[in-house]
Amino acid sequence: MKYRHHAVAVLLSFGLLVGAAQARGDHALDHHYIRVELGTNGAQPTSGRLLLFATDAKVAEAAAKAESKGKSSVVESVDADPFSGTVTSVAAREVEHWVPGKTIDVDTEHMAYPAGWSQLPPGDYLVQAVLDVNHDYNYLGRGAGDLVSEVVKLHLPAAGVPKLKLAKALPADDDPWAVPLSASPAMRENVVAARPHAHLVDFTSPLLSAFWGRPIHMRGWVLTPPGYYANAATRYPTVYYTQGFGGNNDRVIRPIVTAYTAMAKQQMPPMIWVFLDESSPTGTHEFADSVNNGPWGQALTTELIPHLEAHYRMDGDVNGRFLNGHSSGGWATLWLQTRYPKIFGGTWSTSPDPSDFHDFTGVDLYAPHANVYRRADGSAYPLVRNHDKVLGTFEQFAKLERVLGSYGGQLASFEWVFSPRGKDGRPVPMFDRDTGDVDPAVVSYWRDHYDIAYRLQQHWPELKPDLDGKIHLYVGTADTFYLDGSAHKLKAVLDGLGAKSEFRFLPDRTHGNVYWIGDDHHGLLKQISWAMYAIARPDSRLKPVATP
Repeated sequence: MKYRHHAVAVLLSFGLLVGAAQARGDHALDHHYIRVELGTNGAQPTSGRLLLFATDAKVAEAAAKAESKGKSSVVESVDADPFSGTVTSVAAREVEHWVPGKTIDVDTEHMAYPAGWSQLPPGDYLVQAVLDVNHDYNYLGRGAGDLVSEVVKLHLPAAGVPKLKLAKALPADDDPWAVPLSASPAMRENVVAARPHAHLVDFTSPLLSAFWGRPIHMRGWVLTPPGYYANAATRYPTVYYTQGFGGNNDRVIRPIVTAYTAMAKQQMPPMIWVFLDESSPTGTHEFADSVNNGPWGQALTTELIPHLEAHYRMDGDVNGRFLNGHSSGGWATLWLQTRYPKIFGGTWSTSPDPSDFHDFTGVDLYAPHANVYRRADGSAYPLVRNHDKVLGTFEQFAKLERVLGSYGGQLASFEWVFSPRGKDGRPVPMFDRDTGDVDPAVVSYWRDHYDIAYRLQQHWPELKPDLDGKIHLYVGTADTFYLDGSAHKLKAVLDGLGAKSEFRFLPDRTHGNVYWIGDDHHGLLKQISWAMYAIARPDSRLKPVATP
């Protein structure tokens, strides 16, 4: 599911290949335009996806005042929030070779969410323009190099054509290891202690480079345990950790520090952790072998892992290689374990994306006339919840991501992994973004290649000797993205096969707090690490030190 850097993120993304909006010379009466000027700070023409955001001024200013505890009602940015439904309106168009000083008109009716801006209730709105120069808004949001305007209060619908100016380029990201000023002294000490043990991975894959016709890098971090340098002859079990949607090499520093600190305090056993970056321009590649993204699973198991084992003191055998991942990373670890059972000694997957497509966040993709937007009775399929409260529907997420851009959204990401390649060289959509209708031919391809439950049913006799007992899955009963439903179906399949597995459905836990045990927000991670260590070192007398 998707997690952005500071907030909950979506498990599934919804993007599709959308045609660029075209400018019009004549402003039809039923269309409403915003004019945007490219500032002259940069000397070169630029391209990207031009996005406009509008939100009710009174609501936004009241929220800013509440957040600042009454100190200020100034709103510094206006952005889309997939967890607030239709609070923010978005309009977009593609631009190419935009010359500084020139203006472009954005038709706020043509490519807009949740509807054309002419349907907004008349009133004052805060509006901001952003040029997404890297086409990665669906994955990372606005970031380094993107151009932004000031937040402007406009009365909409406007009588004329309001004008905004892109006058500021967002700076490059800070050092990912930088500690916020608000951090506690203990956190600062932990970062200082962990950093020398974190080693950057930047490996050029021959397999992936051959697929794409250009150098493709596999990135991540290797975290060595305390004492690694001093104990030169000691080898260690290794955990391959995959990030959730929205993660990348810069956004994994906190988990690295958490793991090192817990090992230093002997709350986790001494192991090597490899934090894999599964982000890509298309979203997450999930370490699956795909006709669209390339052979990521093969590259990991036949190239990167041997490379790492040649350079670090890893066990280098099946009982010393483990998998742990959350959300989309949880699906990746389930996939890797079931696809390469001779390589890995077990997966501990938390809140994984759907592993049985009979329950794709509540939708049975195999049902006759399946539709991801509406049930047979016409009611909307929810996608995101906070316990009993629905925060967003499948349709809202899909249509917002379509406006934000063609690349990087979670559902579009799934299509880049799971779908066959279309005649245009891009993945075939699993469902129609306008109607929600599912394409049964595409779903059949998904089933045959990536439905984990289906794969287990079809291949269990040959998989059992290397896979039995290696699947461990944890998910909250109040999972934010309804992922407990698919987990139940996977468990039923394994139980029906007579397989040994561990499934834990954690009462009232959500997507974001599934690792909490009491006051320890990393309690489950610590339990998982000791379960792995017991397999790799069955005779060890090491015991966890209690968390204070």
